[in-house]
Amino acid sequence: MGSALDTLCGQSYGAKQYDMLGTHAQRAIFVLMLSSVPLAFVLAFTGQILTALGQNPEISYGAGTYARLLIPGLFAYGLLQCLTKLLQAQNIVHPLVVCSGVTLIFHIVLCWFLVQNSGLGYRGAALATSVSYWFNVILLALYVKFSEAGRRSWHGWSRAVLKDVNLFLSLAIPSTFMTCLEYWAFEMVVLLAGFLPNPKLETSILSIRFNSVVI
Repeated sequence: MGSALDTLCGQSYGAKQYDMLGTHAQRAIFVLMLSSVPLAFVLAFTGQILTALGQNPEISYGAGTYARLLIPGLFAYGLLQCLTKLLQAQNIVHPLVVCSGVTLIFHIVLCWFLVQNSGLGYRGAALATSVSYWFNVILLALYVKFSEAGRRSWHGWSRAVLKDVNLFLSLAIPSTFMTCLEYWAFEMVVLLAGFLPNPKLETSILSIRFNSVVI
Protein backbone atom coordinates (compact mmCIF):
# COMPACT_ATOMS: atom_id res chain seq x y z
CA MET A 1 0.00 0.00 0.00
CA GLY A 2 2.96 2.28 0.51
CA SER A 3 3.44 2.34 -3.27
CA ALA A 4 0.82 5.08 -3.42
CA LEU A 5 3.45 7.41 -1.97
CA ASP A 6 5.48 7.07 -5.16
CA THR A 7 2.77 9.06 -6.92
CA LEU A 8 1.62 11.38 -4.13
CA CYS A 9 5.03 12.35 -2.76
CA GLY A 10 6.49 12.59 -6.24
CA GLN A 11 3.82 15.08 -7.29
CA SER A 12 4.24 17.14 -4.11
CA TYR A 13 8.00 17.26 -4.47
CA GLY A 14 7.74 18.27 -8.11
CA ALA A 15 5.33 21.07 -7.17
CA LYS A 16 7.67 22.12 -4.32
CA GLN A 17 4.91 21.49 -1.79
CA TYR A 18 7.37 20.08 0.70
CA ASP A 19 5.01 20.25 3.66
CA MET A 20 2.65 17.87 1.83
CA LEU A 21 5.37 15.24 1.68
CA GLY A 22 5.15 14.72 5.43
CA THR A 23 1.36 14.81 5.33
CA HIS A 24 1.20 12.10 2.68
CA ALA A 25 3.71 9.98 4.61
CA GLN A 26 1.76 10.37 7.85
CA ARG A 27 -1.48 9.43 6.12
CA ALA A 28 0.21 6.34 4.71
CA ILE A 29 1.54 5.40 8.16
CA PHE A 30 -1.96 5.79 9.63
CA VAL A 31 -3.55 3.57 6.97
CA LEU A 32 -0.80 0.96 7.00
CA MET A 33 -0.83 0.62 10.78
CA LEU A 34 -4.59 0.08 10.73
CA SER A 35 -4.41 -2.42 7.88
CA SER A 36 -1.63 -4.29 9.67
CA VAL A 37 -3.95 -5.19 12.56
CA PRO A 38 -6.07 -7.75 10.64
CA LEU A 39 -2.92 -9.07 8.99
CA ALA A 40 -1.44 -9.58 12.43
CA PHE A 41 -4.42 -11.78 13.34
CA VAL A 42 -3.82 -13.83 10.19
CA LEU A 43 -0.18 -14.32 11.18
CA ALA A 44 -1.21 -15.21 14.72
CA PHE A 45 -3.41 -18.06 13.47
CA THR A 46 -1.27 -19.17 10.52
CA GLY A 47 -0.65 -22.56 12.05
CA GLN A 48 -4.36 -23.28 12.52
CA ILE A 49 -5.15 -21.98 9.02
CA LEU A 50 -2.56 -24.25 7.39
CA THR A 51 -3.76 -27.24 9.39
CA ALA A 52 -7.35 -26.53 8.32
CA LEU A 53 -6.15 -26.47 4.70
CA GLY A 54 -4.80 -29.99 5.11
CA GLN A 55 -1.11 -29.21 5.48
CA ASN A 56 1.27 -31.35 7.50
CA PRO A 57 0.60 -30.62 11.23
CA GLU A 58 4.29 -30.45 12.13
CA ILE A 59 5.08 -28.03 9.31
CA SER A 60 1.97 -26.00 10.12
CA TYR A 61 3.04 -25.67 13.75
CA GLY A 62 6.52 -24.49 12.78
CA ALA A 63 5.14 -22.05 10.22
CA GLY A 64 2.64 -20.72 12.77
CA THR A 65 5.36 -20.15 15.35
CA TYR A 66 7.54 -18.39 12.78
CA ALA A 67 4.63 -16.21 11.62
CA ARG A 68 3.71 -15.13 15.15
CA LEU A 69 7.25 -13.96 15.81
CA LEU A 70 7.07 -11.87 12.62
CA ILE A 71 4.09 -9.84 13.88
CA PRO A 72 6.25 -7.04 15.39
CA GLY A 73 8.16 -6.86 12.12
CA LEU A 74 4.90 -6.46 10.20
CA PHE A 75 4.27 -3.04 11.73
CA ALA A 76 7.91 -2.05 11.36
CA TYR A 77 7.83 -2.99 7.68
CA GLY A 78 4.89 -0.65 7.11
CA LEU A 79 6.74 2.23 8.75
CA LEU A 80 9.88 1.39 6.81
CA GLN A 81 8.06 1.57 3.49
CA CYS A 82 6.61 4.98 4.29
CA LEU A 83 9.93 6.47 5.40
CA THR A 84 11.71 4.99 2.40
CA LYS A 85 9.18 6.42 -0.06
CA LEU A 86 9.33 9.80 1.68
CA LEU A 87 13.08 10.01 1.16
CA GLN A 88 13.10 8.51 -2.34
CA ALA A 89 10.62 11.12 -3.53
CA GLN A 90 13.18 13.78 -2.56
CA ASN A 91 15.98 11.99 -4.46
CA ILE A 92 17.65 11.08 -1.16
CA VAL A 93 19.35 7.78 -1.90
CA HIS A 94 22.72 7.61 -0.15
CA PRO A 95 21.29 7.70 3.41
CA LEU A 96 18.95 4.86 2.45
CA VAL A 97 21.89 2.82 1.21
CA VAL A 98 23.90 3.52 4.36
CA CYS A 99 20.99 2.67 6.67
CA SER A 100 20.29 -0.52 4.74
CA GLY A 101 23.96 -1.50 4.83
CA VAL A 102 24.22 -0.93 8.58
CA THR A 103 20.99 -2.88 9.08
CA LEU A 104 22.33 -5.74 6.97
CA ILE A 105 25.44 -6.03 9.13
CA PHE A 106 23.32 -5.81 12.27
CA HIS A 107 20.97 -8.48 10.92
CA ILE A 108 23.80 -10.90 10.07
CA VAL A 109 25.27 -10.59 13.57
CA LEU A 110 21.85 -10.90 15.18
CA CYS A 111 20.99 -13.98 13.11
CA TRP A 112 24.28 -15.59 14.05
CA PHE A 113 23.59 -14.95 17.73
CA LEU A 114 19.90 -15.90 17.82
CA VAL A 115 19.98 -18.83 15.38
CA GLN A 116 23.34 -20.38 16.21
CA ASN A 117 24.45 -19.31 19.68
CA SER A 118 21.11 -19.17 21.46
CA GLY A 119 19.85 -22.36 19.84
CA LEU A 120 16.52 -20.78 18.88
CA GLY A 121 16.79 -22.05 15.33
CA TYR A 122 14.07 -20.81 13.00
CA ARG A 123 12.49 -18.91 15.90
CA GLY A 124 15.68 -16.89 16.16
CA ALA A 125 15.52 -16.14 12.44
CA ALA A 126 12.01 -14.72 12.80
CA LEU A 127 13.01 -12.66 15.84
CA ALA A 128 16.06 -11.34 14.02
CA THR A 129 13.91 -10.29 11.08
CA SER A 130 11.48 -8.35 13.29
CA VAL A 131 14.24 -6.68 15.31
CA SER A 132 16.18 -5.73 12.17
CA TYR A 133 13.13 -4.11 10.62
CA TRP A 134 12.68 -1.97 13.72
CA PHE A 135 16.39 -1.16 13.75
CA ASN A 136 16.15 0.10 10.17
CA VAL A 137 13.05 2.13 11.02
CA ILE A 138 14.87 3.79 13.92
CA LEU A 139 17.82 4.72 11.70
CA LEU A 140 15.60 6.29 9.04
CA ALA A 141 13.45 8.04 11.64
CA LEU A 142 16.55 9.62 13.15
CA TYR A 143 17.65 10.79 9.72
CA VAL A 144 14.24 12.32 9.00
CA LYS A 145 14.26 13.95 12.42
CA PHE A 146 17.67 15.60 12.21
CA SER A 147 18.41 16.08 8.50
CA GLU A 148 17.59 19.25 6.61
CA ALA A 149 15.47 17.37 4.08
CA GLY A 150 13.58 15.69 6.89
CA ARG A 151 12.87 18.93 8.73
CA ARG A 152 11.69 20.47 5.46
CA SER A 153 9.11 17.76 4.83
CA TRP A 154 8.17 16.62 8.34
CA HIS A 155 6.57 19.16 10.68
CA GLY A 156 5.10 16.87 13.30
CA TRP A 157 1.86 14.98 13.35
CA SER A 158 -1.20 16.72 11.98
CA ARG A 159 -4.93 16.06 11.87
CA ALA A 160 -4.71 16.57 8.14
CA VAL A 161 -3.78 12.89 7.85
CA LEU A 162 -7.45 12.06 8.41
CA LYS A 163 -8.41 14.00 5.29
CA ASP A 164 -8.23 12.68 1.73
CA VAL A 165 -7.79 9.10 2.94
CA ASN A 166 -9.96 7.99 0.02
CA LEU A 167 -7.47 9.52 -2.40
CA PHE A 168 -4.67 7.52 -0.84
CA LEU A 169 -6.73 4.33 -0.88
CA SER A 170 -7.68 4.83 -4.53
CA LEU A 171 -4.00 4.49 -5.39
CA ALA A 172 -2.92 2.10 -2.63
CA ILE A 173 -5.52 -0.64 -3.07
CA PRO A 174 -4.92 -1.33 -6.81
CA SER A 175 -1.14 -1.32 -6.33
CA THR A 176 -1.52 -3.66 -3.36
CA PHE A 177 -3.54 -6.18 -5.33
CA MET A 178 -1.09 -5.98 -8.22
CA THR A 179 1.80 -6.81 -5.90
CA CYS A 180 -0.14 -9.47 -3.98
CA LEU A 181 -1.20 -11.31 -7.11
CA GLU A 182 2.42 -11.61 -8.15
CA TYR A 183 3.51 -13.01 -4.78
CA TRP A 184 0.44 -15.22 -4.33
CA ALA A 185 1.32 -17.05 -7.54
CA PHE A 186 4.61 -18.18 -5.98
CA GLU A 187 3.14 -18.80 -2.53
CA MET A 188 0.43 -20.99 -4.02
CA VAL A 189 3.09 -23.27 -5.47
CA VAL A 190 4.70 -23.63 -2.03
CA LEU A 191 1.28 -24.31 -0.48
CA LEU A 192 0.52 -27.02 -3.06
CA ALA A 193 3.92 -28.57 -2.38
CA GLY A 194 2.66 -29.37 1.09
CA PHE A 195 0.39 -32.02 -0.42
CA LEU A 196 3.27 -33.92 -2.07
CA PRO A 197 4.54 -37.23 -0.61
CA ASN A 198 7.54 -35.61 1.14
CA PRO A 199 6.23 -32.16 2.17
CA LYS A 200 9.24 -31.21 4.32
CA LEU A 201 11.66 -31.65 1.45
CA GLU A 202 9.41 -30.21 -1.26
CA THR A 203 8.41 -27.07 0.65
CA SER A 204 12.01 -26.43 1.70
CA ILE A 205 13.26 -26.63 -1.89
CA LEU A 206 10.49 -24.42 -3.24
CA SER A 207 10.93 -21.89 -0.43
CA ILE A 208 14.62 -21.59 -1.24
CA ARG A 209 13.78 -21.23 -4.92
CA PHE A 210 11.16 -18.59 -4.15
CA ASN A 211 13.63 -16.57 -2.07
CA SER A 212 16.17 -16.82 -4.88
CA VAL A 213 13.66 -15.42 -7.37
CA VAL A 214 12.80 -12.53 -5.02
CA ILE A 215 16.49 -11.68 -4.59
